[in-house]
Amino acid sequence: MKNSNLLIAHGGGPTAVINSSLQGVIEEALKHPEIDKIIGARFGIEGLLDEKFIDLSSQSPDIIEGLSHTPASVLGSCRKKLKDEDFSKVIDIFKKNNIRYFFYNGGNDSMDTCNKISKFVLDSGYDLAVIGIPKTIDNDLVNTDHCPGYGSAARYVAISMMELASDIESLPIHVCVTELMGRNVGWLTAAASLAVRDNKGPHLIYLPERPLIMDKFLNDVKEAYDLYGGVLVVVSEGLKDEKGQYISDCGFIDDFGHKIPGGVSQYLSNEIIRNLGINSRSEKPGLLGRCSMMHQSQVDKTEAKAVGRFAVKTALEGNSGYMVALKRVSNEPYECEIGFQDLEKVANFEKSFPTEWIKPEGNGINSDFIDYCLPLTGGKFPEFIRLKEIYI
Repeated sequence: MKNSNLLIAHGGGPTAVINSSLQGVIEEALKHPEIDKIIGARFGIEGLLDEKFIDLSSQSPDIIEGLSHTPASVLGSCRKKLKDEDFSKVIDIFKKNNIRYFFYNGGNDSMDTCNKISKFVLDSGYDLAVIGIPKTIDNDLVNTDHCPGYGSAARYVAISMMELASDIESLPIHVCVTELMGRNVGWLTAAASLAVRDNKGPHLIYLPERPLIMDKFLNDVKEAYDLYGGVLVVVSEGLKDEKGQYISDCGFIDDFGHKIPGGVSQYLSNEIIRNLGINSRSEKPGLLGRCSMMHQSQVDKTEAKAVGRFAVKTALEGNSGYMVALKRVSNEPYECEIGFQDLEKVANFEKSFPTEWIKPEGNGINSDFIDYCLPLTGGKFPEFIRLKEIYI
């Protein structure tokens, strides 16, 4: 489609590499003369509805190059759910601005939005290529080996837990319960297992794919405390009990109907103090875990840019209604191929952490996950020394 415009928007929580995907889209689109303008919607679907557009094709080469080492989303993002009456307006805006290529870079809810727009424009007869670009630190999109953004967040978790474990070993007088992001799935929390070195910890790791039984949890903590003195416990914010209820949530529901979890580390820390009489404190890196550039994975950055480029190529080949997907070819050496999946097979599905990768006791992760995750984090971790215990 000659003399057509391209629009890209970001949805959901930002990552350390979402701007790398944006860079890939811009760099590839600039190669194709049939694309007139490259447009960015400010703050996702909200910016699309408000026609708050930025001209990306006029940005300087330095700005475009700098995207790959800039955290979060330079375009801005949102968590808006489109209403039925919004779709006609979206089509009108596409027509008004001669937009023939639409890319939505996001996670589960964003792929659902992308799928609905794709179907609506198809029914309307408007010629528009719609492609989803995957992004989520939760790593819970189906039909892709992993999601850009996850590798960097996993690297942050691993190194941060290595540091925290060293701190606890230095003053082994209490339990530290660290809460990591992950509403319903434990992919990010599982990355704490990459930090385990000797007996330093993390000593206990709990994912939402297994119910947390309070009596067993307290017994696990007591055994670890008796053995190590200081204990590092890592938990997912989405932990649930035997009845499927969140151990802790803030009492609110988002626009997509999801309960908003949070506060589980403080709750469990309080239970440890109350029931075991052991000093305990909670930690919560929160948003730091998804936007840290210090721990950005080079593999993650490279792949994020590549899926952006591939999205443009796919659309220009006449494809629509797909999400770009990664397929692992091998672990050693690590290699992934890029393809695409029907949005219909991605939207409204959630990839849980494999329960066979959780240790039978339910409080740790086995080595199969390490083999899967380690290549995504981009290589070698720092090595911390220990003094030889040579006493005088």
